[in-house]
Amino acid sequence: MTFPISRFPVPTLENLPDDIRQKILDVQQKAGFVPNVFLTFAHRPAEFRAFFAYHDALLLRDTGPDGLTKGEKEMIIVATSGANGCLYCVVAHGAILRIYEKNPRIADQLATNYLKADITPRQTAMLSFAMKVCSASHAVTDADFAALREHGWSDEDAWDIAGITALFGLSNRMANVTSMRPNDEFYLMGRVPKDKPKA
Repeated sequence: MTFPISRFPVPTLENLPDDIRQKILDVQQKAGFVPNVFLTFAHRPAEFRAFFAYHDALLLRDTGPDGLTKGEKEMIIVATSGANGCLYCVVAHGAILRIYEKNPRIADQLATNYLKADITPRQTAMLSFAMKVCSASHAVTDADFAALREHGWSDEDAWDIAGITALFGLSNRMANVTSMRPNDEFYLMGRVPKDKPKA
């Protein structure tokens, strides 16, 4: 049985502007498939460009040796997406997180209850801040920044944590409204070792 990937019309690659088509083809070449978020958001090309521009600015930015790692950025996405009930982002970014951290359990732990996850106290502090931004950003105070600093996070890191949480708050809500379906490929990624090439 085939399930739709969105409640809204999904464009074909041939009907997309050249820059969006090329971005999707680049992702396909790297991943081996096209994540459904790209096709779903391509329904509105201007918004596609804006979303992925901010996405790339946050997630691809080099934060230096003491800032957020790629895995920690994905931890924020998975934990806050779990809090927002976003199936697509938990499944898709959970797969990326498992790969970055080489840990088949971590995504399930973070999506359910980050306080019981196998992470460091520094990462728990990061996620406590992210979860407050996610659910009660109006209540963030200087004390929350101080708690981050106690674990070695800078105010610039706090901006990154908040930006990622906020962007995926938007993504979570759009994924839920569009009924965006996770690609089947995501479910097993990072859970079992890849087969080694035969000699």
